[in-house]
Amino acid sequence: MWNEQGFLQISIAATLVVAALGVVFGILSGSFSIAFDGIYSLADAAMTGLALWVSSLIVKSVQIDALSGRIRNRFTMGFWHLEPIVLMLNGCLLMTVASYALINAAMNILNGGHQLHFGVAIDYSAAMVLVCAVMAMMGIRLNRSLKSDFISLDIKAWIMSGGIALALLIAFLIGLAVQQTPSAWIANYVDPVVLALVCLVMIPLPIGTVWKALTEILLIAPSDLKDHVDHVASETVHRLGFSSYRAYVARVGRATQIELYFIVPGGLPPKTVEEWDMLRDEIGAAIGDESANRWLTIAFTADAEWAE
Repeated sequence: MWNEQGFLQISIAATLVVAALGVVFGILSGSFSIAFDGIYSLADAAMTGLALWVSSLIVKSVQIDALSGRIRNRFTMGFWHLEPIVLMLNGCLLMTVASYALINAAMNILNGGHQLHFGVAIDYSAAMVLVCAVMAMMGIRLNRSLKSDFISLDIKAWIMSGGIALALLIAFLIGLAVQQTPSAWIANYVDPVVLALVCLVMIPLPIGTVWKALTEILLIAPSDLKDHVDHVASETVHRLGFSSYRAYVARVGRATQIELYFIVPGGLPPKTVEEWDMLRDEIGAAIGDESANRWLTIAFTADAEWAE
């Protein structure tokens, strides 16, 4: 069974092959839509490579001596913040490429379309449907256990590429079928029209990923996480007779960041450091999700200003 980085490496290799074939077959068939598919795949490969690098940094950051001392000293808060940045950049790039292709398709339609070698185009499209379907199924099966945002975005990219290839295949078959009929003029418009339709479908698809990444970059508190932490903190305040608490939460990529400050009234019986640590352990266990990707800070103070 592959891990996240192993699948992304396979995905990059497959995407580079698809990109090269797309450009070559686009030139041979005279199809702008096939060439676009190749360029789109090339952009996706670049973004997947960046995702692989970030994933490697995040994994190494929680391993002792996996990173050099200089890097660790420069990034003392870890590398989790890079994950939503890469996801947002990826989504924005894919939408930009699709928007540019849509403009070109519209200009081509207004100029009367162009002739196409349908045989070569059909062979390419059929092969791409198969490749994309295999890669998407492999990613879906692996991500059932890993729950990786990077793999999830990569799966979407393969599904989108497969959808493009399938739309091209259907359109090219229609174009081939009408060539020897009175409606042969339609064949000149097949390539730009299908490219425009594909772009209109593709452009909105990454919006959800971009929005999620933006909320993480802006450190917007997820409502489910905030409600859970508030519930645990409120019970702790009530049970131990504290004055109040302050909770600060965020989800950044695969990391969960939680800071809890409990306001302790003056005059309570003193506790040893070990007793405070035991209380932190209890609160941490109640919050749950203890892993290398949880950043939890719990502090106790009698001065509320320290918690603001």
